[in-house]
Amino acid sequence: MKSPRRATVCFMLIVIYSSQATLNLNLEAIVHPLILHEHELAGEEPLRQRRAVATRSPAAEEYTVDVEISFENASFLEPVKAYLNSLSFPIQGNSTDRVTDILSIQVTTVCRPAGNEIWCSCETGYGWPRERCLHNLTCQEHGSSIQGHSCSCLKGLPPKGPFCQLQGDVTLRMSVRLNVGFQEDLRNISSALYRSYKTDLETAFRKGYGILPGFKSVTVTGFRPGSVVVTYDVQTTTPSPELLHKANEQVIQNLNQTYKMDYNSFQAVTSNETKFSVIPQVIFEGDTVTLSCENEVLSSNVSWHHVERRFDIQNSSRFSIYTVVLNNMTSVSSLTIYNITQGDAGEYVCKLILDIFEYESRNKINVLPIRILANEEMKVVCDNNPVSLNCCTENNANWSKVEWKQEGKINIPGNPETDIDSGCSRYTLKADGTQFPSRSSGTTVVYTCEFISAYGARGSKNIKVTFISVANLTITPDPISVSEGQNFSIKCISDVSNYDEVYWNTSAGIKIHQRFYTTRKYLHGAESVLTVKTSTREWNGTYHCIFRYSNSYSIATKDVTVHPLPLESNIMVDPLEASVSCSGFHHIKCCIEEDEDYKVTFHMGSLFFLAVKEVNRNQVCYKHNFKANSVSRCSRTIDVFCHFTNAANNSVWSQSMKLNLVPGENIRCQDPVLGVGEPGKVVQKLCQFSNVSGSSGGPVGGTITYTCVGSQWTETRNSCISAPINSLLLLAKALIKSPSQDEKLPTYLKDLSVSTDQVKHEILSSPGSLGAIINTLDLLSTVPIQVNSEMMKHVLFTINIILNKPVLSTWKVLQQQQTDQSSQLLHSVERFSKALQLGDNPSLSLSQENVQMSSMVIKPSHPKTYEQRFVFSEADLWGNVVIDKHQLGNLQPDSSIVTVAFPTLQAILAQDIQKRNFANNLVMTTTISHNITMPFRISMTFKNISPSPGETKCVFWNFSLANHTGGWDSSGCHVEESNEDNITCICDHLTSFSVLMSPDSPDPGSLLGILLDIISYIGLGFSILSLAACLVVESVVWKSVTKNRTSYMRHVCIMNIAASLLVADTWFIVVAAIQDSHYVLCRTACVAATFFIHFFYLSGFFWMLTLGLMLFYRLVFILHEASKSTQKAVAFFLGYGCPLTISLITVGATQPRDVYTRKDICWLNWEDTKALLAFVIPALIIVVVNVTITVVVITKILRPSIGDKPCKQEKSSLFQIGKSIGVLTPLLGLTWGFGLATVFPGTNLVFHIIFALLNAFQGLFILLFGCLWDLKVQEALLNKFSLSRWSSQHSKSTSIGSSTPVFSMSSPISRRFNNLFGKTGTYNVSTPETTSSSVENSSSAYSLLN
Repeated sequence: MKSPRRATVCFMLIVIYSSQATLNLNLEAIVHPLILHEHELAGEEPLRQRRAVATRSPAAEEYTVDVEISFENASFLEPVKAYLNSLSFPIQGNSTDRVTDILSIQVTTVCRPAGNEIWCSCETGYGWPRERCLHNLTCQEHGSSIQGHSCSCLKGLPPKGPFCQLQGDVTLRMSVRLNVGFQEDLRNISSALYRSYKTDLETAFRKGYGILPGFKSVTVTGFRPGSVVVTYDVQTTTPSPELLHKANEQVIQNLNQTYKMDYNSFQAVTSNETKFSVIPQVIFEGDTVTLSCENEVLSSNVSWHHVERRFDIQNSSRFSIYTVVLNNMTSVSSLTIYNITQGDAGEYVCKLILDIFEYESRNKINVLPIRILANEEMKVVCDNNPVSLNCCTENNANWSKVEWKQEGKINIPGNPETDIDSGCSRYTLKADGTQFPSRSSGTTVVYTCEFISAYGARGSKNIKVTFISVANLTITPDPISVSEGQNFSIKCISDVSNYDEVYWNTSAGIKIHQRFYTTRKYLHGAESVLTVKTSTREWNGTYHCIFRYSNSYSIATKDVTVHPLPLESNIMVDPLEASVSCSGFHHIKCCIEEDEDYKVTFHMGSLFFLAVKEVNRNQVCYKHNFKANSVSRCSRTIDVFCHFTNAANNSVWSQSMKLNLVPGENIRCQDPVLGVGEPGKVVQKLCQFSNVSGSSGGPVGGTITYTCVGSQWTETRNSCISAPINSLLLLAKALIKSPSQDEKLPTYLKDLSVSTDQVKHEILSSPGSLGAIINTLDLLSTVPIQVNSEMMKHVLFTINIILNKPVLSTWKVLQQQQTDQSSQLLHSVERFSKALQLGDNPSLSLSQENVQMSSMVIKPSHPKTYEQRFVFSEADLWGNVVIDKHQLGNLQPDSSIVTVAFPTLQAILAQDIQKRNFANNLVMTTTISHNITMPFRISMTFKNISPSPGETKCVFWNFSLANHTGGWDSSGCHVEESNEDNITCICDHLTSFSVLMSPDSPDPGSLLGILLDIISYIGLGFSILSLAACLVVESVVWKSVTKNRTSYMRHVCIMNIAASLLVADTWFIVVAAIQDSHYVLCRTACVAATFFIHFFYLSGFFWMLTLGLMLFYRLVFILHEASKSTQKAVAFFLGYGCPLTISLITVGATQPRDVYTRKDICWLNWEDTKALLAFVIPALIIVVVNVTITVVVITKILRPSIGDKPCKQEKSSLFQIGKSIGVLTPLLGLTWGFGLATVFPGTNLVFHIIFALLNAFQGLFILLFGCLWDLKVQEALLNKFSLSRWSSQHSKSTSIGSSTPVFSMSSPISRRFNNLFGKTGTYNVSTPETTSSSVENSSSAYSLLN
């Protein structure tokens, strides 16, 4: 054929045919894969490509042939295309030899002249391959090419092909709206309506979209509301918008009009891929990020959307959208996000719209924070050594650079080194003292490392560097030379106040414990002072004062010389005390354990004698033969001292040796070792100087007491300590003064357990050895170091031996000599328990026959209930300890709880102060390694080994009681539950607990205890009501009964007595109810309640005293008349002033020592301070005074006048007065007379019952006999509430008439009352009229007595 440049038009068509030729057909000449040859003749059909497809029969194959046709006349193109479109396929071959069938013929490429160029365009459904678009010039063609798709037109025909190719299949996700109402059956794919819609719509869709090139299928996928929105998928090649619109029109034409399809609602989303790229791939906060969306569809209608934040992105200061078409073949839209934040993270959608087509692509981005790892604070010592500041990022990214900056008062630059691959940067400093201004040590400079990414992100970290100049230390300049027993101190001063640690070391590198030195800092420096109160030879050496700053040390040294000199406690004297005949002599000596060059003299007053040195194995003794005639006179006591002087001219005195000079005739006992003595003389001798033999382990310790009985010295007490135990005791005393306590304590505890085991048989008969072991444990427990499990094993092993049952008899002997030994042992155990550190072990349990221990470490992340059980099968005792996990959550992390249980310790712990309560159960000690700052609750259960009728108390061992010798105390503890099997105690603090039995007090649960409680509560309640009624009655009749001065003062006293007792009883019953309910009353509230009860009960007594004194005054001091205001002032001073003074003095004298109240109830203390006497003594004095006043008054009344004789009326008066006395006695304190008897131990229970009854009904007595028994009160009440005038008059006449035999003017007793009040003379007793004054006087006298 002719060249395309000379042709008017040419086009290519593709022919697909099926051939059934035999396999030996030679096709090589016509098959040319992907190669196009030009041919001169039109219609020549070389084969371009063979494509195997599905054939109609196994013997048939399909072939695709590209055919090029050229025309000189362009008008031929359309008729040819029309002809080809009119053909019906397949076209069968020759009728005689049907070898080949033509399946389809499609026009693919059309080339037309355009000026001097030829433009080749692709037909619908076809497009140029991408490699052709990249290597050929493109053109813009608007004919039948597909708009919006890239590269549909090329300039010039490719010389070697390929031509336009059939586009790949796409799936169009389409939707269209039907303007009909939505029915719910359209959601159900099984419904008839759904199937009907689906069938009708798919039929119309197939007819309409069948015109699309490459159409394969259409499927309805569902319906949704809005009227009815139909969603369906069309599988075809990419169609042009014009052809798709034409197909949509065909769909509507082929669909029943009842569906009311909306033509304008067609939408299509293609499945072709859009390239979505994000730069950078790893995004940090602050980066500039570019999101690019690339599509082969040529359109600039692109939108961006953020899914999570639900907003369409527009151009702004932080977002920039730019869309461009590249080379007429690709649409590219870029979204740039400046300074991105974590809020910008999420899914982004790029949407390109062309006509009804939507091309959508999504991508999700993450925004990472820049995390930089570095030490935020550092300390750098300016010693010219290099120090590196390091910064590293957690994220491995391509950082462009790392910058270092600094900010501060001083400028110390460094050298940066950055390894981009590892993401780390190092800044090396080299600081020296020249870079510091004066006194600038401790200045902080902030260094900042900043990582910068290639896309603009910046992340920084501040490192605060504190520069510390090297400290210049100044130490005590004077040489330190001391002797043993003396004190010394070393002061170390630094000119720098910033340091990490200050400590002292010995020259051997042993760190001195912090208890020996103090450290303080001030503005421009610091100082540390090492203080040794009692120096020993161990302190001899060189000491280093060390100030540490980070890894730099400033050290100052000081030499200490300690000269040998025995301590006073280590000088053993003999004798301690001895008697010497006035004409005799006695050997005296002082011994020490080391042989040093000492000058030793014996001093007696102003006399002194040189001593003679004698070395005996491990001892060096200095002796002197004392002669009695060396002193001026006999029959006196001489104190002799040893005086040791060392080479440094320091000296020490021994304890005194008492020598009693006695005449020879009084001497009865003589012994060469003990000396002479008078009958009954008692002397003590150190065991090592007596006949007790020592051992290789060292001298024995302790003393022996002898008494001169008859003519022989008799041993009365042996407190000797075995040699091994005595050596350990001496070592323990030295240890607490030693600088090497930490290293030595484990060895000492092990040696103590071994030595105790060796002498356990000796302990049975040696209270001294037992006491020495306890003292040794006590001393070792004060060493402030942590105790490990191995050390605790040795402690418990030692305790197990000394608490063995056979040793209990030795304990009793020991406690007769030293009463606080058991308390001392318990305190030692608590100190060891608090110092116990379990290390990595979460718990530890140790068990011995006479002691058991359990412990647990509190883990704050998973606290669990602390519950321990102890069982001693041999002693038939058991106990439980429980602390709730909520209580443990309040404790410091990694605290240790330790509980130690003893089955025999209760037998040796002292009884309570009154010697009537005793512990007969387990003693369990619970401690916590850290101090408790919040309220605490512990529950303990003990086996009830002896249910008894006595009271059971939960108690703890209070070390501060009994002058700090210890005693049982029940404060903060109560019995939660008690039955025949066990007793449960609840306490609000920690220490050593047990159960206390009180046989003299009734058990609260017993019948007698319940009876006393009923009497107290009911009686006090009735008493309170009676006192309130008394006050009401007095206020009602006040005007009627206070018409004269005497009656007025009497009723003032009665009202104040009632008011005081009312307040006191109210306080008493409220506090008792709270404590009986087992509620813990805080200490302050208990003190306040005790104070007010004390004050108001005393006020009641003092108002009773005021009443008695007023009666005495009215009957005895007849001629003296005081005003009403004076009497009131004196009465109120006595009634309230005196009680207030006594109460304040009592609380002020006892409360500072916390012994104002009792430990178990809110009332005045008796055991420790006898504070109860501040109530009992005034009450008893008032009772005695009032009884005396009563006797005086009765004597005055009954004393007959001259000429008067007793008669029957006088006998009747005596009866009335006797009745008044019988009432006044309980009113004036008989109740508290019985109350005092209940304080003392062994009181009979009858006194408890009588006291409870009298105290309970005291208010009722006052109401009846102090108020209602008064006739004037009765008359006033009858007048106030009379039913008729007759009853009122009758009561009045009856009252006067009934009193006439005793108190009328004609009565002898009445005349004596008048004489007492100063009314003398004779009255006319025959007159029936009674004057008002006589009636008033008689009523007043009667009222006073009642």
